[in-house]
Amino acid sequence: MVNLLLVIGVILAILWLLGLITSYTYGGAVHILLIIAVIAIVIWAFKRKK
Repeated sequence: MVNLLLVIGVILAILWLLGLITSYTYGGAVHILLIIAVIAIVIWAFKRKK
């Protein structure tokens, strides 16, 4: 489960970067992807410390 959060975070971050590089965005959806990716990676980091 913990590794799944990291994978989801990395995939969302890549999609966010791809959206910025191609300049094709769906309005605020690209920034929502970034926020979700950061949250998933932070949760992964806290669960990994236990």
